Amino acid sequence: MNNTTKHFSSDIDIDFANRDQILSLLKSTPASITRDDKLSKHATGVYLTDVPLDPFTGYASLDYQVADELGYIKLDFLNVNLYQQIENEAELDRLMTQEPDWAKLYEPTFCAQLMHIGNHYNTLIRMPEAVNSIPRMAMFLSVIRPAKRSLIGLPWAEVAKTVWEPDANGAYAFKRSHSVAYSHLVVVHMNLLAEQERNSV
Repeated sequence: MNNTTKHFSSDIDIDFANRDQILSLLKSTPASITRDDKLSKHATGVYLTDVPLDPFTGYASLDYQVADELGYIKLDFLNVNLYQQIENEAELDRLMTQEPDWAKLYEPTFCAQLMHIGNHYNTLIRMPEAVNSIPRMAMFLSVIRPAKRSLIGLPWAEVAKTVWEPDANGAYAFKRSHSVAYSHLVVVHMNLLAEQERNSV
């Protein structure tokens, strides 16, 4: 008989215009993270199921990585202020599916306003081929993280060979699923800023 216990590891991010508003409607426990040998409140993680609780802090009594190993599923509720500028789901869908003017990424003042990449214009222009699609934006969001900075300056075909591989030394890297999701959010922001520019003329 095979008694091997299967471990389910999750990494789930959910974006909100106002995470506190959502949390006020849910029974949740803040996750904990170990810093300087002490447990502190995790910046974004929560549990919506029962988890060992520290009665003094009201936070989980286990570091989130230990809790993950024990099978407790942490959800990361993230504030995305951009959503406060979007009126409804229909507008979000329109901004997400509309092909942006990718050339505007190479206007320094426009790029500087964009979430996730606004501080990375100098890296953007070091890439020998344009960022002009969701897959390329996803790879760009990955190469600006420490684990993949060695790929800066390479053609996209070369970047694609290793960009999604885990770092052997454990350096911080983006998972492909996160990079693609963030890329769609950059596109939403690009389209929103472009509309605001046109309407201001």
